[in-house]
Amino acid sequence: MNSLDWAVLIGYFGVMVAIGIWSHKRVDNVSDFFTAGGKMPWWLSGISHHMSGYSAVMFTGYAGIAYQYGVTSFVTWSLPIAIGIGIGAQLFAPRLNRLRSRLHVASPLEYLKNRYNVPTQQALAWSGLLLKIVDVGAKWAAIATLLSVFTGISLTQGIFITGTITAIYCTVGGLWADALTELGQFIIQLFAGIAMLVIVLKELGGFSALWTVWDKLPEGHAEPTAGPYTVTFLLAYLFIKTFEYNGGMWNQAQRYMATDSARSATRSARLSAVLWLVWPAVLFFPMWAAPLLVEAQKPDASDSYALMTEQLLPHGLLGLVVVGFFSHTMAMCSSDANAIAAVFTRDIAPVLSKSARSWNNRSGLLAARVSTLAFLALSMALATQINSPTFKDIISVVIKWVAGLMGPIAIPFMLGMLRRFRKSGPTAALVSWAAGLLAFYFTNYNFDGSVKTSVALQYQVALPLAISLVLYIVVGFIRPEDTPERDAIIETINTDGEGPAGTAAAAVPSQPAGADGPVVPKGVKD
Repeated sequence: MNSLDWAVLIGYFGVMVAIGIWSHKRVDNVSDFFTAGGKMPWWLSGISHHMSGYSAVMFTGYAGIAYQYGVTSFVTWSLPIAIGIGIGAQLFAPRLNRLRSRLHVASPLEYLKNRYNVPTQQALAWSGLLLKIVDVGAKWAAIATLLSVFTGISLTQGIFITGTITAIYCTVGGLWADALTELGQFIIQLFAGIAMLVIVLKELGGFSALWTVWDKLPEGHAEPTAGPYTVTFLLAYLFIKTFEYNGGMWNQAQRYMATDSARSATRSARLSAVLWLVWPAVLFFPMWAAPLLVEAQKPDASDSYALMTEQLLPHGLLGLVVVGFFSHTMAMCSSDANAIAAVFTRDIAPVLSKSARSWNNRSGLLAARVSTLAFLALSMALATQINSPTFKDIISVVIKWVAGLMGPIAIPFMLGMLRRFRKSGPTAALVSWAAGLLAFYFTNYNFDGSVKTSVALQYQVALPLAISLVLYIVVGFIRPEDTPERDAIIETINTDGEGPAGTAAAAVPSQPAGADGPVVPKGVKD
C-alpha cells in the first residue's frame, strides 16, 4: 500500500465515525439503541442483515477453501445460508418483529423469562455471550491478518485499530449507526468486488473466462462438494444456518425487530436471502481462479486472496478492496456488539443488580454503551490468542465452535416462538441446551481435553444442534409445561391482533427478574 491506498482507508474510517456521530441524534432511549425504535425501512434492514452475516473470514478462511477446493466454498456456505434465510422469511422474521411490537422488548432474549423462566433465560444469555466473544475475536483476527499482509503491521496493532474505530461509531449511534454504516459498507464492497472480478477476468483473457477457466483449474475445482465439505456437511450446514441466520446469533434477530411491522421483517429477510444467493458468487470467482494467478504461502491458503489483490490491483483501487475487507468485519462485529449489549443490559444485568431493574433512559443508555465497549475490548483481547493451540486457527473457530455451539442456544429461543412447540417448557429448554453443549464437547474433545481427530467435521458441527432439537421436542412431549400464560405469549407472537404493529417505539423499561409476563393485548386467546 502507498499513500493513495492509505488515504482511501483513512477516509473510510472517517466516514464510519461521522455516520456514528450523526446517528447519535436518533438515539433517545434503549429501544432506539437496540432496535432503532421499530422505524428502520425494510430495505435498510435487509442490507444490514446481509452485511452483518459475514466478515473478513470470507477473504481469509473461505478464500483458502475456494483456493483448495473451488466451487464448494459457495455451495456449502452461502447457498445454504440463502436457502435458510428464505425459509426463515416466513417462519421466524415476522415473529421476531412481534417480540418488539407486541411484547415491547428490546433484547431478543427478553421474552424468555416469561416463555420459560429466569434460569433458562440466564443459561442461554451467558452461554451465548461467551460464544460471541470467541466468534468476534476470530473476526478481529481475520481482518488483522489481512491488514498485516498489506501494511506489515502486527496482528495486535491491526486488532486495536479496527476495534477502536468500530467501538466509536457503534457505541455512539447504536443500531442506527450499525445499519447506516453497513449500507455504506455494502456500496463500497459492491464497487470493490466488481472491480476485482473485472480485473481477474481481464487477466484470464476476458469475459469468456467465466466458463472457459474451469478446464485450467485443478481437478475437482468445479465439483459442488469436495474434501471435508461433503453432501452430509452441506445438509448439516443448511440445518444449522437456518437457525443461526434467522436470529439464533441474535444480531440478525435485531434487524427483523427493527422494522415497523411483521410484513416489513419478511420483506427484509427475502432481500437478504437474494443478496446471499447472488453477491457471494461475484466475490468467490476471483478466489476460485486464484490458483492460476498466485501461489499461496500459508498451508491453508488463507493468504491467497490478499496476495492476489496485491499483485493485480493498482494503488487506490487496492485501498478500496482493503476497505471492502474491513467493511464486512466491522459490520458483523459492530452488530454483534450491539446484540450482546442488549442481552447483557436487558437480560443479565437486572438479575445481577437490583438497581438495573429501574434504570431510567439516561442510565439505560449509559449501561448499553459501557457494555458495548466492554464486549469489544474482551473480544479484541481474545483475538490476539486466536491462533493459539486452544483455538487452532481462524476457520476452525468460525466453522466448528460457532456452528457447533450455536444450536443448543438457538433451539429454545427460536422454537419457543412457534405454536407447534408450546408444550416444551423450561425443563425441555434446559435439558436440550445442556445436552447440546455436552455433545459439542464430546464430539470435539477427549476426556483429557485433547482434540479428537476421528469425528468428521459435519458431525462435529451438526450433532449438538440435532441432539438439542430432538431433546427439546421429546422432553416437551414427555413433560408438557404449557400454561395459559405461556400460551398467551406464544399466541401474541404468532398473530398481529389489534392495533398497529409498530407501537413500541418508546423506551422499554427494564423488568424485574421475577416479574410477571408482558401485557398481552386484548383479543389474544389463551
